[in-house]
Amino acid sequence: MMKIKAFKGVRPTRDKAHLVASRSYLSYSDTALREKLLNNPYTFLHIINPEESTGSGPLTGIEKYKRVRDIYLKFKSQGVLVKDQKEGLYIYRQASEGNTYLGVIAASSVDDYMNGVIKVHEQTIASREEMFTDYLEHTGFNAEPVLLTYSMIPRINELIESYVERRPEYDFTTTNKVLHQLWCIDTEDDVEEIQRLFRGVKTAYVADGHHRSASSMLYCHRKRKESMRVEGDEPYNYFMSFLIDDEQMRIYDYNRLIRDINGLTVEEFIMKVNESYILQKKEDIHKPIAQAEISMYLDGVWYSLTAKDRIYTPSDCVSSLDAALLSNHVLKPILGVKDLRKDERVDFLDGKQGLTALQYAVDSGVYRVAFALKPVTINQLKEVADQKEIMPPKSTYIEPKLRSGLVIYSLGQD
Repeated sequence: MMKIKAFKGVRPTRDKAHLVASRSYLSYSDTALREKLLNNPYTFLHIINPEESTGSGPLTGIEKYKRVRDIYLKFKSQGVLVKDQKEGLYIYRQASEGNTYLGVIAASSVDDYMNGVIKVHEQTIASREEMFTDYLEHTGFNAEPVLLTYSMIPRINELIESYVERRPEYDFTTTNKVLHQLWCIDTEDDVEEIQRLFRGVKTAYVADGHHRSASSMLYCHRKRKESMRVEGDEPYNYFMSFLIDDEQMRIYDYNRLIRDINGLTVEEFIMKVNESYILQKKEDIHKPIAQAEISMYLDGVWYSLTAKDRIYTPSDCVSSLDAALLSNHVLKPILGVKDLRKDERVDFLDGKQGLTALQYAVDSGVYRVAFALKPVTINQLKEVADQKEIMPPKSTYIEPKLRSGLVIYSLGQD
């Protein structure tokens, strides 16, 4: 049984929503980030990049988080961000060519995360968990919801669609041709019915935002230890989430680019790969389709690589994943890539950019070899999470990617 909660969102005024909402700052180049900060006084990037925004020089740790808080409060005092008067839920729709995502923004229970109602499929890094926990402590807000998915409930969709027929609170298109719309649900009957319907959800899955949800749990533990009495409805017992049914969620392939072949000749490398995979040369770009098949691009040639039966067990939900097979039988033993998250010889390209982009990256000379994987399916993701297993790093590229600052969840008194 899943518990969600309405909350008083802190939001941009209607006329400034398109100016405030931003992508993750990590997705901007240094040049693009400076340009945004210089030309848009309302972007949320001013809040999360205080050193760039104020010209204060490098800031780290708690000093930076406190400055984030200061600029956030400044945006509020200037009326750029305003707190809703009533608790409510929010419907958010994101649409681009070929894809539409529609769901509910709510506060999800940390207890559900701790007791396994909300399940994970990725491993988090302890140092990053602590960093994000300190961030929550000193900034006092969630600005980007955790993406959660669940098995579709028709009545929830009916309620959502009834609001979508009305004029949205926000309605704007960003320069990457993505439409963003938001509706506020603040009628008591509708809020109560949606909360009741979500109590019928037995399991939800973290699709994107594993570190954000893990740090919310640590922050909750910290605040509960500090409190003389815990009522259960304190804001720190929840984290902001965007809930969409799993029939909408889109998982793309997440492909690997390697800068060298570890000192081997092409012939030596192919010979070693052939110990674990059956190789077939292809005349053109090859997209993998078959079970345990991936593609490789090397020296202007595409190959189909099909894992030999002896190297994996199809019933093993983790070791049979393309990403695991590639890491365990090529990247680690042959190319010496021990940690995908830290090895500077490795980069990733999401499947939205296509295999042509993967080929171009190698042809440019920056990379030596590329590997194309099949997308993980939603059923594979669920199976891994249900069995309390963990996928290899960078196994999934999931949409929608949410904007920061569109709705903010306050963790304390503003």
